[in-house]
Amino acid sequence: MGVHDHKHEAETHVQQLTAGVITVSDTRTEATDESGRLLRELVEAAGHRVTHYRIVPDEMGAIRGAAVEFARAVDFVILSGGTGMTPRDVTIEACRPLFTKELEGFGELFRLLSFQEIGSAAVMSRAAAGAMGRMMLFCLPGSKAAVRLATERLILPEIKHLISHIRKA
Repeated sequence: MGVHDHKHEAETHVQQLTAGVITVSDTRTEATDESGRLLRELVEAAGHRVTHYRIVPDEMGAIRGAAVEFARAVDFVILSGGTGMTPRDVTIEACRPLFTKELEGFGELFRLLSFQEIGSAAVMSRAAAGAMGRMMLFCLPGSKAAVRLATERLILPEIKHLISHIRKA
């Protein structure tokens, strides 16, 4: 079966999904969290439900704790923020150990698409994704442009396909 057949099959077996959105920031509040708001809008516009949302500080325990908690209740979690190179950027370090299977191509494609938009600064992104048991976990940069790019071009076009694969017996 080709990729288009797999995607079509996933579309028929996987319907509306539930999502969690986690914003990683020491400074954002619900009122100023534009990336988190955009993520929720994009996911819901695609026909899925965002049932969990939280802002957590740039701290390993808070990030990992929220991801684990949400993973028990949703089909996929998207984190935005904390994927850069500053000492406080620990989202990848918090989440990578949770992956049961890392989706290396996600980060590679995100950086390629980002490079086409912003040039060589794309190399500083450590965007990553992977399965966490029977759900998907995505770690994105915190900018609205990065959130839009990753969600519209990578996550939403493949989420049902990914979920159908990781849930096969």
